[in-house]
Amino acid sequence: MRLAPAEIGTDLGERATIVQFSSTFCAPCRATRHVVQRAVATADGVALVDLDVADHTALGERLAIDVTPTVLVLDATGTVVRRASGVPTLAQVRSALAEASSAATSA
Repeated sequence: MRLAPAEIGTDLGERATIVQFSSTFCAPCRATRHVVQRAVATADGVALVDLDVADHTALGERLAIDVTPTVLVLDATGTVVRRASGVPTLAQVRSALAEASSAATSA
């Protein structure tokens, strides 16, 4: 599946983009945001977008987002290369970013 910048409201990162679907009263979403922000802070060419699923219901339905937090990692073309629900570890996010980066360079 591929996402366009217009769908997520921002340009894609040169190497990868992380899209986090959150909800207002979701404590795990705050923890996930912290982990993802740490990973992005040490990675060049990575964009981060945090979408409230209540404000993006059509996209959430199309992507079958049924729990928050859900994190999608896109490669440079917007193709989803990794999807996870719940709070990831920093190592998991970094691994997903490496996968997305290598997917873009091998395409």
